[in-house]
Amino acid sequence: MVMRHEAFLDTIQETGEYVTRQEADQVARVVLALLGAHLVGQVRAELAARLPETFALILLNPLQAAEPLSAERFVRATAAWIEGATEQTALWDVSAVLSVTADAAGHDLTTRILLQLPPGYDLLFGRSRHSPSTS
Repeated sequence: MVMRHEAFLDTIQETGEYVTRQEADQVARVVLALLGAHLVGQVRAELAARLPETFALILLNPLQAAEPLSAERFVRATAAWIEGATEQTALWDVSAVLSVTADAAGHDLTTRILLQLPPGYDLLFGRSRHSPSTS
């Protein structure tokens, strides 16, 4: 089921403790554009289908990644795209957006997303490193 735009942003705003919805929207756009560059095929399409249309389009028309970024470099890249961000604030931003995205995706799709990403993203998605994978 697709999460409504308002509900998605409200949840990101609450999770990330952002003062304004505009701040939550900016962070979501940056993180999902970077994430979209790392996902391919059916997994990316299925995730897009579960996101509000605005964010689905961002995910489907991503920035082009020359190579998969490690989780640490993903956070650094996010910091570079958000004005005034530091690596610590970007880590918070990435975790807020990706944990809400994981909730929208559901357990099985999130597991398949993590399989497409380099190791270390599980914590960014709000998963423990040792969460059992389902096949």
